[in-house]
Amino acid sequence: MRYDIAIVGSGPAGLSAAINARIRNKNIILFGSADFSNKLIKAPKVNNYLGFYDITGTELKAQFEKHMNVMDIGVTTERINNIYAMGDYFALMVNEKMYEAKSVIIATGMEYTKPLKGEEEFLGRGVGYCATCDAPLYKGKVVTIIGYNKDAEEEANYVSELTEKLYYVPMYNGNYNLRNNIETIKDRPLEIQGEDRVSKVILRNGELTTDGVFVLKDSVAPNQLVPGLAMENEHIKVDLNMKTNIQGCFAAGDCTGKPYQYMRAAGQGQVAALSAVSYLDLI
Repeated sequence: MRYDIAIVGSGPAGLSAAINARIRNKNIILFGSADFSNKLIKAPKVNNYLGFYDITGTELKAQFEKHMNVMDIGVTTERINNIYAMGDYFALMVNEKMYEAKSVIIATGMEYTKPLKGEEEFLGRGVGYCATCDAPLYKGKVVTIIGYNKDAEEEANYVSELTEKLYYVPMYNGNYNLRNNIETIKDRPLEIQGEDRVSKVILRNGELTTDGVFVLKDSVAPNQLVPGLAMENEHIKVDLNMKTNIQGCFAAGDCTGKPYQYMRAAGQGQVAALSAVSYLDLI
């Protein structure tokens, strides 16, 4: 199935884009979190969202959810790892699965986790962001997974079935649901090193010799998510119509720049949806 518009991100920008695209009778798919936005639900008070004075983030999220339910818009909670422009459509990769859409709206918010030293340098040369995608390349080898959330544990368990040795470096606290053959390393990764390819991970209190490193974050930087996407000051470069440098690809919300405000994000989501609809009418 090829959707008219795929929206990646379920904060105010993504939800606004989804609502406005649905109003225009477009066939959409929205990728994101069941909670919509961690930033939103953690907000103690929101006083600058028109019509909702002195409201908590959780209460505002409930209003968003009511609106989405009335319009019969659901959230697909699968994580998009890569988006490729294929000419007349976009391929959105979810591990071994692929979705297709004629246009894309990026509304992933701002990536707050800075890359490790060496992470970007060795991307594609031993560093990856989708463990289940690339695991077969490391059959019988040593792999290190740096996991930023509980979802990374599932990928680690799968990869451990293929590797000779798997190190798991959790960047969060809690109980870990990992297979017995996985060694958990509770230390802080500082740098990824190697020559032509990755050979080690430098930790605060030691180092790991490894053939590959998977960095599993909540989200990856937009230019890593969409190869060739133009950036400006660590944000996606867009024009006033939320168009990026890639035809058919639009962006909205915090990922396009400051100020990081819900009202701004919602407005940009609407503009991005209208621009995507106009684009679809021309192709």
